[in-house]
Amino acid sequence: MTTPRTTRSKKSSDMLGAFVFVLLLPILLPIIVIALTLHLLAGILLHLAVWLCWCARGRYVLLVYSDSPISHDFFEREIVSRLSSRAVVLNWSERKRWRSSLAVFAFRYFGGWSEFNPLAVVFRPLRPARSFRFYQPFREFKHGKPEAVAKLKGELFEAVNAVTRSRAA
Repeated sequence: MTTPRTTRSKKSSDMLGAFVFVLLLPILLPIIVIALTLHLLAGILLHLAVWLCWCARGRYVLLVYSDSPISHDFFEREIVSRLSSRAVVLNWSERKRWRSSLAVFAFRYFGGWSEFNPLAVVFRPLRPARSFRFYQPFREFKHGKPEAVAKLKGELFEAVNAVTRSRAA
């Protein structure tokens, strides 16, 4: 049961929080706008670099996977082996040996902060990249439900084939 005193102190702290927020808003808003602008600019520059360096050579996919016992063999056999000629591949388990490169920058930008392993990013010329996150499907795969992995794999190959067809036309 709340007492009148507890309710008053809660209202006071809520009012103080709102007051501080209103005071900091003019400072934070420009910082947020600048950060979002820089993030967007970085994405545009990464897309341009990938289109010029990779897509011009027929490489449209960034694949990232690890030595996980759950996904490694399947990912290598079903995806890496079929896309290796059209892909740049990074092994997350070897990340301590990664050097700064376009592949690493692209992974860090498009991979995000969670559920990024395994990951496939398809770069479509003059269009935004499309990410395929295999983390959740492989969790289901681990529990005997391969449908989600098969569906996402099919969508990935469909996207890669669409890019390849559009380049051939």
